[in-house]
Amino acid sequence: MKIGRGVVAGGKIVPFATEDGQSFFAYDPDTRAVGEALEIERIAAPVIPGKIIAVGLNYRDHAQEMALELPSEPILFMKPSSSVIGPDETIRYPAQSSRVDYEAELAVVIGRTCRDVDAASARDYILGYTCLNDVTARDLQAKDGQWTRAKSFDTFAPMGPWIVTGLDDPHDLAVIARLNGEVRQSSNTANLIFTVFDLVEFISHIMTLEPGDVIATGTPSGVGPMARGDIVEIEIDGIGVLKNTVG
Repeated sequence: MKIGRGVVAGGKIVPFATEDGQSFFAYDPDTRAVGEALEIERIAAPVIPGKIIAVGLNYRDHAQEMALELPSEPILFMKPSSSVIGPDETIRYPAQSSRVDYEAELAVVIGRTCRDVDAASARDYILGYTCLNDVTARDLQAKDGQWTRAKSFDTFAPMGPWIVTGLDDPHDLAVIARLNGEVRQSSNTANLIFTVFDLVEFISHIMTLEPGDVIATGTPSGVGPMARGDIVEIEIDGIGVLKNTVG
């Protein structure tokens, strides 16, 4: 099966080429589309980022649920690119853990090299948005006292189904997680403590963000465990549904 990049429209995908033959970050549908529309066989993860910078405790309702004070600055951690999988792929339950949780999140995909950017111009550096499940081995997070192992297992960053560009306001989007069809998380990005643009500013003053890097903006209240055989769906307004099975 050949893997390529393109624009999804009407149940088909229009492949495209770019000047370097690989990057889609400068995609121009008027000049770069090539070939005929193809039937979609399978949608892979829309990007394999150089790094995923994730934000902890960034929803007011989640802080309230945990009986924690609102943070004065974003709480950051990172997930490796090796944790990324796409829609309909299997989240593997690691043998080291006895509790693995879902966490529905809006993910920001960076489109331009970004360093020391202010919030007012952050939009210019964003390619688009997608859904992300920040899968977490909750027992290991508590045991370790820090988050690296708990967040970093292979398959612990399902992402997709695609990157939506041209989304004017990422701060009024319903965020939902369903487990086996039952709603477990239901919130709105209006509840973000630090906005998408605040996060781009804060993070870009710490590290350079490169095209394809992803910021996972945090999860709302209602996180909980998954079991082998469960189906978890992350749905965000204007983006779509990311569905994975736990195995």
